[in-house]
Amino acid sequence: MEYPLKKLRNIGIIAHIDAGKTTTTERILFYTGISHKIGEVHEGAAIMDWMEQERERGITITSAATTCYWIPTYRKGDAEYKHKFNIIDTPGHIDFTAEVQRSLRVLDGAVVVFDGVAGVESQSETVWRQADKYKVPRICFINKMDRMGADFESDLQSIYEKLTPNALVLNFPIGKEEDFSGVIDVFKMKRIDFQGEHGETVEYLDIPEEYMEQAKKYRSELVDKIAGEDEVLMEKYLNEEEISNEELLQSLRKSVIDYKLVPVMCGTAFKNKGVQPVLDMVVELFPSPLDLPPVQGLDPKTEETITRESDVNAPFSALVFKVATDPFSGTLNYMRVYSGKLTKGSYVYNSISGKKERISRLMRMLSNKREEIEEAEAGDIVATVGLKDTTTGHTLCDENAPIILESITFPEPVISVKLEPKTKSDQEKMGVALKKLIDEDPTYRVKTDEETMDIVVSGMGELHLDVLVDRMRREFNVEVNVGKPQVAYKETIKSAADGEGKFVRQSGGRGQYGHVLLKIEKTESLDDEFEFVDAIKGGVIPQEFVSSVEKGVKEALTKGVIAGYPLIGVKATCYDGSYHEVDSSDFAFKIAGSMAFQDAVKKANPVLLEPIMKLDVSIPEQYLGDVIGDINSKRGRIEQMSERHNLRIIDAFVPLSEMFGYVTNLRSLTEGRGTYTIQFDHYDDVPKNIFEQIQGEFEKSKKES
Repeated sequence: MEYPLKKLRNIGIIAHIDAGKTTTTERILFYTGISHKIGEVHEGAAIMDWMEQERERGITITSAATTCYWIPTYRKGDAEYKHKFNIIDTPGHIDFTAEVQRSLRVLDGAVVVFDGVAGVESQSETVWRQADKYKVPRICFINKMDRMGADFESDLQSIYEKLTPNALVLNFPIGKEEDFSGVIDVFKMKRIDFQGEHGETVEYLDIPEEYMEQAKKYRSELVDKIAGEDEVLMEKYLNEEEISNEELLQSLRKSVIDYKLVPVMCGTAFKNKGVQPVLDMVVELFPSPLDLPPVQGLDPKTEETITRESDVNAPFSALVFKVATDPFSGTLNYMRVYSGKLTKGSYVYNSISGKKERISRLMRMLSNKREEIEEAEAGDIVATVGLKDTTTGHTLCDENAPIILESITFPEPVISVKLEPKTKSDQEKMGVALKKLIDEDPTYRVKTDEETMDIVVSGMGELHLDVLVDRMRREFNVEVNVGKPQVAYKETIKSAADGEGKFVRQSGGRGQYGHVLLKIEKTESLDDEFEFVDAIKGGVIPQEFVSSVEKGVKEALTKGVIAGYPLIGVKATCYDGSYHEVDSSDFAFKIAGSMAFQDAVKKANPVLLEPIMKLDVSIPEQYLGDVIGDINSKRGRIEQMSERHNLRIIDAFVPLSEMFGYVTNLRSLTEGRGTYTIQFDHYDDVPKNIFEQIQGEFEKSKKES
């Protein structure tokens, strides 16, 4: 192997928007020698933000992967300690949350970046929960310590309160705000200085006297927390025996990998201070693929759970976690290799599609540049070109040892727009463009409105859809007219009910006959998946027709009875019916199942649901009254208000339908000084007046069509 597995780290950089993820990643690329010039986000020159839209907006839209190498600073260039990093820089904007989700699915560790002024923000909590879901070990990096208002103690407190009580300080700042000059390493009990034009020279010096007491306090807490997770060290600690740094580091590594402790570090990426110690701790504390349990999957034939070791000699298995459209190469498939070896020119088996794929090219990625390689091995993150039947979430494996790895689940979109091609040639190109963009980002959805035949595209937010339209224009030369944003309403039921569906057609020859009785009830949670229960006894409906009933019910779920929106939070039980020996068919029972379900829904007190968004607004004190009044006028519910330095923070829940164009509204109310973040939280009942309005519009459109 090019690098032994124990010296490989697959890591991600995750955070709230504007915390400094991409700036931190740019410093990593510079210090590891991948780039010789630091690219700045505000200048539109960041290597990891390579899309035109990213450079114009100064935000990350798509996750970018890169490979680099690092020797810890205190090893003084000893090549034996050189480690290989596969790094993924992810977006911070909530509209692109799918990029974070899919990246965390294949990573073994994450550096969570926080704004030194704002501390834990709303999207910080979201990405933290996503990392919890995939059991990803973390290091916290409190960035922007040089900014006015930066407060390490306050940020640390917000991590304790909002994210985890198991955080422990590995270093803390020397100086505040513009006087920030370096960090004090609590492990080595040394001051770390960053010299040179870009802070590339790291020096370990004695701790200044005025910081010694604080260093001893953090050191005591560090030893206390690490020993608390290790029986052997705890015994030494209680007996007041000396514990060496090597023992502490070894025990901390185990606790980090087991998600028991989360180290906290600080610095300022923009001013080139504090990034190298984070890289050192990535080497020391994050797991290699060998430190993690074997990946689990299902046997496609028996559906039994099977495992694959992170071993180059095990059967090949890999998960495709991202698809990207490349203007020169076609479709790029990014994959994480979990076991075995993948060679250029070989054939692999897609256990989801059941088809074989040829690996014509293999590439190691450096953002949007690439390096051709001959083979990839267990632990690697690589890309390939030209796969025909493979998309996000698919497993590629050895045909003789098939496995289906756990796929990636994505949130449902909450906002839609209608797209209309401007010309005949645009119409022909639009379908191809939409297919490629949806292959890239599974959180986009496309459907054709049956009444108007309009193309409706759904996404995670206004910015998400705006980027889609912009990319269609720039990358595919498709010009479209965009309709007003529409809310993705849902329907559900409030009570249980029975329904009957009878489909009978006699037309001379063989007719159609299907008769179904079923009961529907609401599930415990709206998030629960639809459940169909077969309770048929005594053969009143032959078994082969029950699956047709289920298909009919699932079809009826997509179009509710109030205003044609999808139904959620429903469970259906088919318990009776009848059939005809000659006339019954799959088609007849599918129609009867759909009719019975719709009949039951009408009796089950159906209601309309709207998406409720979690809104976080940061404003100067003098605008508080105006902004609260505005939120109340939008049917908002204020949860809490807090202070963060000289700003007031409002946490509220507001219906999505009231939030279109809020950015302009907030700017005018606060003279451009207010900022906000918004993300989907839950579905709730629509008020009666809006319910009647939406229902009336639905009935009117039905009559017109």
